[in-house]
Amino acid sequence: MIITMGDRPDDLRALLDSVAGQDGDRVEVVVVGNGSPVTGADDLPPGVRTVELPENLGIPGGRNAGIEAFGPAGSEVDALLFLDDDGLLPGTDTAELVREAFAADPELGILSFRIADPETGATQRRHVPRLRAADPMRSSRVTTFLGGASAVRTKVIGEVGPLPGEFFYAHEETDLAWRALDAGWMIDYRSDMVLHHPTTAPSRHAVYHRMVARNRVWLARRNLPAPLVPVYLAVWVLLTLARRPSGAALKAWAGGFTEGWRTPCGPRRPMKWRTVWRLTRLGRPPVI
Repeated sequence: MIITMGDRPDDLRALLDSVAGQDGDRVEVVVVGNGSPVTGADDLPPGVRTVELPENLGIPGGRNAGIEAFGPAGSEVDALLFLDDDGLLPGTDTAELVREAFAADPELGILSFRIADPETGATQRRHVPRLRAADPMRSSRVTTFLGGASAVRTKVIGEVGPLPGEFFYAHEETDLAWRALDAGWMIDYRSDMVLHHPTTAPSRHAVYHRMVARNRVWLARRNLPAPLVPVYLAVWVLLTLARRPSGAALKAWAGGFTEGWRTPCGPRRPMKWRTVWRLTRLGRPPVI
């Protein structure tokens, strides 16, 4: 499933061609126009479904619309691939690797792919979803995933619910990941499942600093046991200040942090303490 704002028609077509070229059973595809028409919809490969939303619902909202295109909670398919519209699957075996991984491990709920720059082959540290990110070629169990390069078993969505649409952008994957882990599912980072994607900085988005801060507060308020909420947020305040953001970035971040406390965050379902221990054993206690 791919969401697009209609501004990358050539990249989108290349991605669709790479999906169509996957080995094994045909991959069902839906393209969501997130507040815009799907550019070149009449020229898409046969069988590609399209959903055109009248307004931009953000990344989680757009993906949720795409999930529903495969039936309630994606029930028409066994697993959902989430791919960025400017990405590309360089290998033809990715879909088969996904099928094999889910078939081999019934507790596995989510797969996070390795994102590599198409020119250099390099993987940014921020694209390795664990604290020990120095070696992107090492696969491992993890506690979150990369939303634009991932696969989710549809049973996970049916059991714990969709992505948090109100987040719009940032941390929506961790919210779903924590709920999945709390329900007993596991998450793997797989270095052999690769998505080519140009190297970019997340701060290119104008809303980045505000939404990162707001959604961090919402994430804690929604999911953490009450004693951990202030600890988790205090750690992130200190980390943010240690990174010495510019004055404008810090002002936007502070506004988002305040907004996170003052606005509704959606339903609160604090994780079990045994899930806190599971996250800790996996190398990322939910205070970091």
